[in-house]
Amino acid sequence: FASRAPQAEIIGLKERMGWTMPWVTVTDGFDKDFGVDEWHGTNVFYRDGERIFRTYFVNNRGDEQMGGTWNYLDITPLGRQEVWEDSPAGYPQTPTYKWWNWHDSYVADAAPDKKWVEVSDAGEAAFREESAKAER
Repeated sequence: FASRAPQAEIIGLKERMGWTMPWVTVTDGFDKDFGVDEWHGTNVFYRDGERIFRTYFVNNRGDEQMGGTWNYLDITPLGRQEVWEDSPAGYPQTPTYKWWNWHDSYVADAAPDKKWVEVSDAGEAAFREESAKAER
């Protein structure tokens, strides 16, 4: 995250919300250089070695719909890294919805929460059953 807010305000908000993501204070023209002036915007950058690409940009009113995890993942070059996506060789891909975990369960090599997998499997089965009925 990047904003013009002073670090004291950013740190206070991060502590209050329990956020740990990097958040810098912009002191130059970075925001204006990338199309975000007085309001808000979303840029997505992708680094390939020493090269950096801006792969997505939306600002002002178009940025308001952003906020959910899926919105952000879906605009990144590597997406959700689920099996239905066309990811480059060597990037992990997992079955749809099976990588989700509770916020306190994201540790290295953590397996998906069994309860969530059961809920996801049941929902997927119900969806397929409804689709099959509709096709008859």
